[in-house]
Amino acid sequence: MTRTPRTFSLELFPPQTPEGAEKLRAARARMALLKPSFFSVTFGAGGSTRDRTLDTVLEIQSEGHEAAPHLSCIGSTRESIRSILEQYRSHGIRHLVALRGDLPSGMARPGTFRYANELVEFIRAETGAWFHIEVAAYPEYHPQAKSPMDDLLAFKRKLEAGADSAITQYFYNFDAYAHFIDECQAVGITVPIVPGIMPIASYSNLARFSDNCGAEIPRWIRRRLESYGDDTVSIRAFGLDVVTQLCEKLLASGAPGLHFYTLNQVGLTTALWQRLGIG
Repeated sequence: MTRTPRTFSLELFPPQTPEGAEKLRAARARMALLKPSFFSVTFGAGGSTRDRTLDTVLEIQSEGHEAAPHLSCIGSTRESIRSILEQYRSHGIRHLVALRGDLPSGMARPGTFRYANELVEFIRAETGAWFHIEVAAYPEYHPQAKSPMDDLLAFKRKLEAGADSAITQYFYNFDAYAHFIDECQAVGITVPIVPGIMPIASYSNLARFSDNCGAEIPRWIRRRLESYGDDTVSIRAFGLDVVTQLCEKLLASGAPGLHFYTLNQVGLTTALWQRLGIG
């Protein structure tokens, strides 16, 4: 991968209620002490959180931190994406995470854009080099990919359309990431590909997330988590050990940073950050 300064970033989702907004402000104040490279903010299916994503991004920016809003194209039109881009540019936002996104329940057709590479190409055509564009990568392959090679070529198309770097889906198998990087290099991909990291707080939630997105929980991890039952303390302690070791291997191997899926929770991400001596 191209050598650039490592980035350590945190992902948030926009709150749904005023109470949630206050909780996120408090959590974010503690996360800011970690001095992340940037905060990314998710964008709901079909743009369902558009305004809340913008509000959260502007709050983060007003606090002196870099914010990277997610932008998904499913269910969107050229006009709606153009309007969002204009809003972000007018506020001086220069970092985006461009995604295809999930088809909302009940929506029969994806809209103007079918794939993320089409969104990236449109952003570049509309805004030139204004935005640094991140895209998604899947070391264990996208669950809808026809084959590993199809998935790799789909990733390459996003980069050829103008993406600058990538963030991966979370994983717990170091070899999956290492093999993916080798495959990327073999087809000429040299952009930074930052591993996505999911702290382990709850086995049931993790299993549900993983089943939905195609991320594998290795059998030895799954069985240990199952054995703890409702013992949350043991689950979190074991999870911290597993994820710390994974992050250490990733950084030792030359990974260009880490991107933490915080789920708006401070404790585990802070503990990992401190264990790894980031900052």
